[in-house]
This record gives sequence, C-alpha cells and structure tokens, in this order.
Amino acid sequence: MRIGALEGGGTKMVLAVCTETAEILERTSIPTTTPAETIPQMVDWFAKRDVEAVGIGFFGPIQLDRSAPDYGNVTRTPKLAWTNAPVVKPFQEALGVPIAFDTDVNAAALGEAAFGAARGTENSVYITIGTGIGMGVISNGEVVHGMMHPEGGHILIRRNPKDTYKGRCPFHGDRCLEGMACGPAIEERWGKKAYDLTDNPDVWEIEADYIAQGIVDMIYILSPEKFVLGGGVMHQEQLMPLVRARVLELLNGYPQTPQLADIDHYIVRPELNDNQALIGCVQMALSEMKR
Repeated sequence: MRIGALEGGGTKMVLAVCTETAEILERTSIPTTTPAETIPQMVDWFAKRDVEAVGIGFFGPIQLDRSAPDYGNVTRTPKLAWTNAPVVKPFQEALGVPIAFDTDVNAAALGEAAFGAARGTENSVYITIGTGIGMGVISNGEVVHGMMHPEGGHILIRRNPKDTYKGRCPFHGDRCLEGMACGPAIEERWGKKAYDLTDNPDVWEIEADYIAQGIVDMIYILSPEKFVLGGGVMHQEQLMPLVRARVLELLNGYPQTPQLADIDHYIVRPELNDNQALIGCVQMALSEMKR
C-alpha cells in the first residue's frame, strides 16, 4: 500500500510516500510560499506517485468541521497569505483518493503516541516550538477536537521580568506563548537566529520560562501522562533541562505525582527523528480510508 503524507509547516512542506506501517519510501520538501505557488506543486508531486490516500497535517488554524462550507481550509492565521486558503479541495479534485486533514501538530502528537515517546500512554501533549508554536493533545487515546482543534500556541502567559520584547503575534502581541517564544521571536528579540545564540544564557532562561508557563497550564488543565517537546527551537540541547527545572519551580510542589517526581521522563524529546508528523499522517490516512 502506498500512502501519501504531507506535513505542512510555515517554513517548508514535507511530502512523503509511505507504507501502511509508516515506512518512508520517498520524501521531499518544498518552501512554503503562497498558496497559489505551493499547493499546485504538492498536488502534482503526489499525482505522479500513485498513492491510495493522503494524510495532511497542516499549520493552523484550520477548519475541521466536515459540515462547514470552508471545511479543509486554513482559517484566520498569523501566516496572513494563507488566510482562508483551501487545502483539502485541490487534493480531492486532482487525486480522487481519500484525504485526511488535521493540524500538523495533531499529526505529530498521533505519531509520537503510536510509535514514539508517548507510546504506552492514553493521555499526552505534543508541543512543537519552531516557526510557530503548536500543541496536539491525545486524550483517552484519541486526538482532541472540539469547537476547533487546540491552539495551545496562543495561550496567555506572563511577561518575563527580564524581557522587553514587544511580541510577534499579530493577534496577541506580547501576551501569548507563540508571540514571545517562537523561533522568529527569538531572532527578532536578539538579532540572531537561535543556533547563533547557544552561549547566551539570558536567551534560554527567558525561553525556558515561557515554555514552562505553557506546560504548567496544560498540567493543571489536561493532566497528561507525558509531554513531548519538538520543533527546531528544541534542538538547543541546553533548553530542555532549563524547561524541566522551571516547570518544577512554577508548580512549587503542587501537585505531587510519580511523573513529576521523574520529570526527566515526563517532559521528553520526540523519538521519531522529526518524522512524527509524517507517521501520524499515515495513521490519519488509514483511518480516512476505513471511514
């Protein structure tokens, strides 16, 4: 079986053909520019590869209500060129195969829950910290949807007292997690990309504080059994220990659970070599075929 998988990110689109057991047979990537440029390239790539279904994990917000007239579209997004852009429809029209659709971070959460760092749990949270910040939630073994999908990157946070940055989010400025802690916010604040700031402890103290605030909120609201932190910013090796320490500091001894007593195994890195979203997309596509 040949299954298409598309991880649609704000910087690049990753396209793959996989088996039903999520073995990646072929993959490529193209830059994320405008819908008019990017979507036809992706449709054409899959059209040449005889896939039986495609799972699409895309940056959000997106419309997941199948009864809505704009189902399958990006909605009101900070990536303004993509606002109201149809994603699912061009694939359906061109390929004529089942198309599954969810957020890229939900796909990653599904992949890590099935095969990666959160396997063996029923309740987990995957957070990606890169061009944007997204959050996927698995509850009782299922991806969480409701009025829409979770938009955890836009939870409200408190400004770090050492930080004077104005914030990057066009909707929330300096009040939300993404606006203060995504990769472009780091670059704009400090004048350099994250990988050029490795030796500046102030950068990572502030970054860890914001990420930890988001995690603490999710601990109290969702009570997950595992957090998995991915995305380009988390490639900074010095960041994870700072995040764990700051989470414990903010919790201040409440609550007390076995998971928090072993925080190095509670807040962890992905285990699927940055393929977690593609693997989750395969699971989505297989479910759509059954549907």
